[in-house]
Amino acid sequence: MKRALGAVLILMIVASCGGPKGSPQNLDNACLLLAERKPYARAFRNVERKYGVPTAVMMAMIHQESKFDGAARTPHRYALGVIPMGRQSSAYGYSQALDGTWEEYLQKTGKRGARRTDIDDATDFMGWYMTETRDRLGIPLSDTYNQYLAYHDGRAGYARGSYKSKAWLVDVAQKVARRAEIYNIQLSNCRHR
Repeated sequence: MKRALGAVLILMIVASCGGPKGSPQNLDNACLLLAERKPYARAFRNVERKYGVPTAVMMAMIHQESKFDGAARTPHRYALGVIPMGRQSSAYGYSQALDGTWEEYLQKTGKRGARRTDIDDATDFMGWYMTETRDRLGIPLSDTYNQYLAYHDGRAGYARGSYKSKAWLVDVAQKVARRAEIYNIQLSNCRHR
């Protein structure tokens, strides 16, 4: 009896450790990615229904921001190349939401228990943020390129045109837009999954 109880206890501890950690294996194939991480498909569908943000757009932005790693953080900064000075920013989780923006989301949506490490919460945050961007700046939810620029530099930065002096960011936004197009084509061929 003690062995059976011990085995059940160990099984419960292992099961409570949560889902898979790190990035999925199939980052370049939307169908395989969603097949590997089934909760992602549900999260994207929910946000698409609630906010109207296309799944391919959200997937491309999450790919760029965190490579679908819920524990992703920005790199550390170092003084003199060796003395740790903290992280580059407070960006964290799937969506790489900054602390202040995440707090605004929690306050405006009333989702006090939401976590940036939870795919459902992170995608809901992105849907909320992109909808606000559409409402304030007139950027369509399907315009991955401009939505990404506004997401990265913030709405105020986008409105000022801060991205125009950042050739690297414009290149990244173009890559994100191309990835959304590829994901969209792939998703149209795997909707039956």
